[in-house]
Formats: sequence, C-alpha cells, structure tokens
Amino acid sequence: MIEIGKKQTLTIVKITDFGVYLNEGTNHDADSVLLPRKQVPKGAGRGDQVTVFIYRDSKDRLIATVHEPKLTLGECAVLNVVETTKIGAFMDWGLEKDLFLPYKEQTCRVHAGRSYLVSLYEDRSHRLCATMRLYHRLSTDAPYNSEDHVEGIVYEISEQHGAYVAVDGKYSARISKKELHQPLKVGQQIKARVIKVLEDGKLELSLGEKAYMQMDVDAGHIMEAIESYDGELPFNDKAKPSVIEAEFQMSKAAFKRAVGRLLKQGRIEITDTSIRKK
Repeated sequence: MIEIGKKQTLTIVKITDFGVYLNEGTNHDADSVLLPRKQVPKGAGRGDQVTVFIYRDSKDRLIATVHEPKLTLGECAVLNVVETTKIGAFMDWGLEKDLFLPYKEQTCRVHAGRSYLVSLYEDRSHRLCATMRLYHRLSTDAPYNSEDHVEGIVYEISEQHGAYVAVDGKYSARISKKELHQPLKVGQQIKARVIKVLEDGKLELSLGEKAYMQMDVDAGHIMEAIESYDGELPFNDKAKPSVIEAEFQMSKAAFKRAVGRLLKQGRIEITDTSIRKK
C-alpha cells in the first residue's frame, strides 16, 4: 500500500516519456504513483526499486520524489516560513511544493523568514500539512530523570498553564506558570532542569537550578544590578513581585533568599527604600 507522508521503497512497473510509475510490485496502474522523469535514477529500468517520499503535487495528485523532506508523517522539525497569507503560511520543507501551515494550526502569529517547530499530519482532504499544536503529538518516553539538564524549543505559551516545550524537539514538557519568571517566545530554544517526571511521562521543567544552587547565581545578579545603580538598588526586599520579576526575572521568594545570602555575607545593607552596597 502506498502511504502518503512516508518514505517507501517501491518498484518501477511502467516507463513513460514523462517519468516512471512505481508501486509495490503489482501490475495495477491504479495502485501506482508517478516519479517525474527528471528524478528517475540514471539507468533505472522496469523492475528496479527506488526509495521515494510520497506527497501531493500542486494539483493534489499523489506524486513520488527522491528528494529528502525535512520531516515525515508524525515527526517534528524546525522549518522556515517562506510566505504568510490570510489562510495560513507556507514553509520550506525541502521539496518543490512548500508545506502549508493552516492558520488554525498556529499557536502564535508566524512571520516570514522565521523558523518554528512543527509536526507533519494528513488533513481531512488527505493533504499533508504542518501544525504547531504539538501537545498530543510529542513523545512521553523521554530518557530523562529529575535533576537532569535538557534543551528544548518552546512551541506554545498559555497564560494559565505556562510554557510548553518540546525537549530535544520530540519529548513533551512544560514550564509551569509559577516557574516562569522571564518572558519566553514561541520558537525560542532554552536550557532547563527537569524537576519532575509525571506519571504520564511528561516532563516538568524549571529554568533555574535548585534553590540552594540558584541562590548564589541570583545573588550575583543582584550585586551586578546594585553596581549598575551606583551602589544602591532603588527598592528593597519588600518590593512588589512584579517589580522584582521585571528587574531580575526571578520570583520574590528567590529574590529574598538571595538578598538574605548577601546580608549574611555582609555585602549589603537594607534601608526603608533601598538595598545598598556596603
């Protein structure tokens, strides 16, 4: 059976002036797909096998190609947007016909010239399309454990739930809202720490280290900020969480821990309105 969106090794069963027809070795033309003449391997003849990728041409006809697509059915890959339209966008996936990314399958507004993580799927009209909605398409059998460090790509951001990440471009993960103390964008590549592996196999991530390790890092950032303010930060540890997040991209709790560390080290003093370098 010839399957769209996949690479298959098929047999040449018919030769014409405009190409060869391929199938699984039967003599039924209805089960065959065309490989255009310019892509037929030199010297190939009837009965020879050719490895091809199956998709649809601009007239929605099944067609074979020996060119390598950047992703196949069910896989994920980072693709570049070639053009945007009112109904969607078109992405370069290594074939002559660009891949369509429908508007309803976008998790954010996409822009020509930028790259996004997408998966390949077959729509109701049996055409191959791209989608940025990856939550149910990512694997949940990641080889990572708690406290492992990973890399991934942000593919969706929810105001309610946080940022959704594809670790290694294929494993399902999330940074919860309470762990987000800096702005992230769809398509952004990040480094994170696994804080928990859920029962369903999904990963919970943090952009920071464990509290006792992160404290020294945060303290260093605070001292740098104090220096930039000529030795006196214009607010203290009673500042609003929004002020702290805007300045340091950290939670108020993390800020207070780091300030406590600096106090203990005798490097700062706290006034009613500021934090001053000693």
